Amino acid sequence: MKQKFRLTNSQIIILGFAAAILLGSLLLCLPFATRSGEPAPFPDALFTATSAVCVTGLIVHDTATYWSTFGQAVILLMIQIGGMGIVTVSIAVTVLSGKKIGLKQRSTMQDAISAHQVGGVVSLTGFILKMTAVFELGGAVIMAPVFIREFGWGRGIWYAVFHSVSAFCNAGFDLMGINSPYSSLTGFARSPVINIAVMSLIIIGGIGFLTWQDIGRNKWRIKRYRMQSKVILVTSGILILLPALLYFFLEFNNLPIGGRILASLFQSVTARTAGFNTVDLNLMSEAGLMLMIGLMLVGGSPGSTAGGLKTTTLAVGVSTAVSVFRNREHTNFFGRSIAEETVRQAASIMTMYVGLFAAGGCIISRLEGLPLRVCLFETASAIGTVGLTLGITPTLGHISRMILILLMYFGRVGGLTLIFAALSPKQTQSKLPPEELTVG
Repeated sequence: MKQKFRLTNSQIIILGFAAAILLGSLLLCLPFATRSGEPAPFPDALFTATSAVCVTGLIVHDTATYWSTFGQAVILLMIQIGGMGIVTVSIAVTVLSGKKIGLKQRSTMQDAISAHQVGGVVSLTGFILKMTAVFELGGAVIMAPVFIREFGWGRGIWYAVFHSVSAFCNAGFDLMGINSPYSSLTGFARSPVINIAVMSLIIIGGIGFLTWQDIGRNKWRIKRYRMQSKVILVTSGILILLPALLYFFLEFNNLPIGGRILASLFQSVTARTAGFNTVDLNLMSEAGLMLMIGLMLVGGSPGSTAGGLKTTTLAVGVSTAVSVFRNREHTNFFGRSIAEETVRQAASIMTMYVGLFAAGGCIISRLEGLPLRVCLFETASAIGTVGLTLGITPTLGHISRMILILLMYFGRVGGLTLIFAALSPKQTQSKLPPEELTVG
């Protein structure tokens, strides 16, 4: 008797993202999805759909000038689905339709949002929907007066909604090309309202829904927070403030003090998977760009709208190194030790991300004849699902664009998810004889 084939949770997640990308690509190929009325070439539609669903922000055509209002709405819908997660959206639809959620769906949801247990995932889905609506609506209301004053009522409200969703989902898509193509938010570099609103939405979306659930339950009683929430908040804070200080003292010296503070903070925040920029990145120093590449690779936190190798992965890697340096047996956080399996997973994820980022950059540099630094910036932006660019993406050939598509997909779905989906389930094996190996 043949065994019934069943998809694993990892396979469901990666196929769900792939289906959303394909559907989005087909919608963007419709004639009325572009301003010219000509159907977009499928490779261009595929790249844009992948960037939107994977909440990256890399583009081959300026969003405001190439895509029609319908095309922009499709992109926004894909950003929303990709930011919240395919499984989260599907479960929300199931709940709203009055159907029951099975154990398999709950288990898949647990893996999709990195929840600690199956119990409570349905209520967590409701929490995610409510928090997403509150923050995105709040961001749109705050930014609306600025955009209405700049573009009028109709376009101003649409721009406020679009940029609020794009910022909360850490996507980086913008509609400011109407003033200057590929300009991102450089025209609002001196607007405290836009800067603070966008930065806040990026941070809120990037620390993860589980962290916000923890904050909502325990408020200011920080000692009651889960260890993961503490690690995420501390690591995120360091990765925002330290780079901002470095940018303040090493970059943007030509700006007045107020603009310098905003620019330093904004570039520090946006580099962690958001994709907006308020300054011309090509004018930054080599050191500033290398720092940005590092931030892009790290990305956001587990169970968030952001991609990247995740803040917790970096924290485990650094803490493990500190434990080795101090001759400690275990990796520790806040009086708790980390399981050896978690340490191995963190090391594997870091190795995969750095390896793919470097390999992709080298291949694109060789194919396109471009400087390696520029190509590495682009591949870091892709695999970190950031969207920041030095302007080379629209000029790349089909093979190079396909490399970026694969990196964006890998970065959003997650390295371990793809590997677990491709390989057979974990099997018990006998322990092999140990032997010493000198490292370092």
